[in-house]
Amino acid sequence: MFNKKLGLLASTAFVASVAFSGAANAQIKDEIIVTATKRQQTLQETPVTVSVTSADTLEKAQILDITDLQSVVPSLRVGQLQSSKNTNFRIRGFGNGANNAGIEPSVGVFIDGVYRSRSAAQIGDLPKLERVEVLSGPQSTLFGKNASAGVISVVTAKPSFQTQGYLEGGVGNFNQRVFRAYATGGLSDTIAVSLGGSVNKRDGYAPSAVGLEANNSRDRLSLRGQLLFEPRDDISMRFILDHSKIDEICCSVTNFVNGPTAGAIQALGGQLADPNDPFAYINYQNSNSVNDVKDTGISAHIDVDFDTFSFTSISSFRANDARNNYDADYTTADILVVDDNVDIKTFTQEIRLTSTGDNKVDWMLGGFYFNEAIEQNSGLDVGGDFRNYIDILAGSPALLGTIELTNGFAPGTFLSADGDTQEFFTQDNTAYSAFATVDFHASDKLTVTGGVNFTKDKKSVTGRTVNNEIFSSLDLNTVNGIDLLAQGAIAGAFGNANDPIFQAFQAAFGVPLNAGTQAFIAGGGAGAAAQQGYLLGFVPAIEGQVRGGLRGLQFLPQFLAFGNSVEDGRSNDEQVTWTARLAYEVNDNINVYASAATGFKSTSWNLSRDSRPDLAGRVLPGGGPQTPTNNVFIDQGLTRTNQTYGTRFAGPEDAMVYEIGVKARFDKGAINVAIFDQSIDGFQSNTFIGTGFVLANAGKQSTKGVEFDASYYPVDALKLTLAGIYLDAVYDSFVNAPGANGTVVDRSGQKVAGIPEFGFSTSATYTHDFGGGTTGYIRGDYQYESTVDIVEILGVEAKSSYLNGSLGVKLDNGFGIQVWGRNILGHETYISAFPGVVQQGTINAYPVAPATYGVLLRKEF
Repeated sequence: MFNKKLGLLASTAFVASVAFSGAANAQIKDEIIVTATKRQQTLQETPVTVSVTSADTLEKAQILDITDLQSVVPSLRVGQLQSSKNTNFRIRGFGNGANNAGIEPSVGVFIDGVYRSRSAAQIGDLPKLERVEVLSGPQSTLFGKNASAGVISVVTAKPSFQTQGYLEGGVGNFNQRVFRAYATGGLSDTIAVSLGGSVNKRDGYAPSAVGLEANNSRDRLSLRGQLLFEPRDDISMRFILDHSKIDEICCSVTNFVNGPTAGAIQALGGQLADPNDPFAYINYQNSNSVNDVKDTGISAHIDVDFDTFSFTSISSFRANDARNNYDADYTTADILVVDDNVDIKTFTQEIRLTSTGDNKVDWMLGGFYFNEAIEQNSGLDVGGDFRNYIDILAGSPALLGTIELTNGFAPGTFLSADGDTQEFFTQDNTAYSAFATVDFHASDKLTVTGGVNFTKDKKSVTGRTVNNEIFSSLDLNTVNGIDLLAQGAIAGAFGNANDPIFQAFQAAFGVPLNAGTQAFIAGGGAGAAAQQGYLLGFVPAIEGQVRGGLRGLQFLPQFLAFGNSVEDGRSNDEQVTWTARLAYEVNDNINVYASAATGFKSTSWNLSRDSRPDLAGRVLPGGGPQTPTNNVFIDQGLTRTNQTYGTRFAGPEDAMVYEIGVKARFDKGAINVAIFDQSIDGFQSNTFIGTGFVLANAGKQSTKGVEFDASYYPVDALKLTLAGIYLDAVYDSFVNAPGANGTVVDRSGQKVAGIPEFGFSTSATYTHDFGGGTTGYIRGDYQYESTVDIVEILGVEAKSSYLNGSLGVKLDNGFGIQVWGRNILGHETYISAFPGVVQQGTINAYPVAPATYGVLLRKEF
């Protein structure tokens, strides 16, 4: 660890020494304007850690959406999981919210100032990007709730009164076809419009093992229109209408480990990925995945300048409809399918008053209103092979068949294809916040900033299921047949090894008798008949073993609907967050700052079948704590057969960061460095354990680190960049963390999985003027992350090393050509991993995309 820290500091020092070698008063290259503090400032003047990716870099690096952005921003990590809509963002290692509509993200995404509350509404291709700003650390003072880890702010170009635009088309490997168009111009002296769109199609790169469609295809449509109305110099109104659609097959899964259930899959004639060749990119599923996402929004942006202040209003309404259907066991056997349909409607309104002019005191006052309604209709479809699969694992149909026979159920009733479940959840969320910031310019060089935000967040949640799976609804303490299974096990112990009940018992549970019983048998006695008669007294004990094994197959228990008489399904959070900062201008080119800030993320609800009633913190009417056998749910007659307890929600997150930084710019380059200590109390952990997700609050997670980015021009035609981050991320306290096989462990003091200790990205871009208006460039960038355990409890490691490149030529007449490639060397690693669904011991993983490349033709006018 020491050597890595030393290497990071040495690299930073080298870049700094090169950058500082320039003349202090020379002309500064690449002046970048940002709005990270909701004021227009240069990047150097902005005293927060913000990484800016310009339109030029976005174009040359072929960054098409936010997912691609991580290749140039080391502090940002983006993971796409089991569907196109499940995209998870992390900044400095903090972030979540991808797998469950009720779990809000810790990283706030804003596109042209409009908050996009869910990842499904964030990933569409956008025409005419101007820049992307990534703000590290809590940003709740200005951006409100759900910015406890940071903010991604995407800024697109406003319509221009000058007619201009482009047409672009391209092809690539895996039969990629891309078409983009954009046009803008003035309709009058006061009205300008723009219209842009894109079509992005590609065949999948993971062909099916059984002749289905290939996985990881692309089929995306994006349209965006704008109208700009400026009746006077001091009034600007901007209206934006956008629509995007995704209809593709996603996402490829491989096997990191094949558990003991693999033989059962193969016995059914099914196929599954070979862990000895995890990057074969073959799709082992028995049905095509469905990933259908429709996202539509409209927004109005109004800016009015007064004598001493400006008024800003941003209003928006968005509708997102996402359907996801996929083979959850990731084998060609017909075991289990997940169907997930989520409809989200969101309205937001922001109002700001901001001081203007050259003042001793600059100020900003604002308010934000958020209203969102979620309807989710999901379910599990049990496949035709599922019962046979369970029977194979049990060693004989007699295990479940005995209970079916003795309880009057037709053979094959349990765990059959008719045992589907449906889940219905709703969530209504209303939140509002008021914020204020003050910048006191104590001198020409020193600025003292203070800010405060009050946020109130209310949620009302309901959940119910329709569960047709009969076996999970049985009380194994009372059903008939358990004694027969136990007697069969005993009979087998006396030489009747061919007894089918004994065989099923032994295959399912390994040891048919407890150690004391086996010892008695081994010791001999008064004869087989006497021994057998004596051992029948052990039937109750053996029945307990039988029940324990059978309960492991009851993985779809009945769901306790809520709100109910005990659980009202409501949360009501309020929090005050603040920012305090000192910024000092050492000279015209060097600024330093020190800051402290807090962040807030509201309660997240588990909108899935894994939601369980919570006994924690409840007190019996007569006093005393709740227990599973003595609790208010039993008193109210609410419990279901085989009732289990857990959590419905995870409480709010509270973030804190201390940071010091320096920003320096010179004639040949620039460097920005930040050292930070960031923590989140009550971090909302969402862990998949093989049959569902466990949502819980970690006591505290903290990260200490260093973040830097630098650029350098050795000559005018060559731009070099280097950006890096060092992260020491630990759970300060996480006592009841989910462990393997449903256990609970203490992760306090352990490293946080999925957060690499060290990462960096570097690039080189050379431009050349051929004369006559013809220019060209060649660019390469490289991204690296150190080895890391990507998920707790699984032991799967990943290390990232990606090389991307592009080159292009643009003629004086507006025609241009570009050749590009991503992951050119075909680096193989994993994005994430998870325990195999109903396949104990199996570990599945999401592999990164293989090398992709293509060529683009462009005409500008």
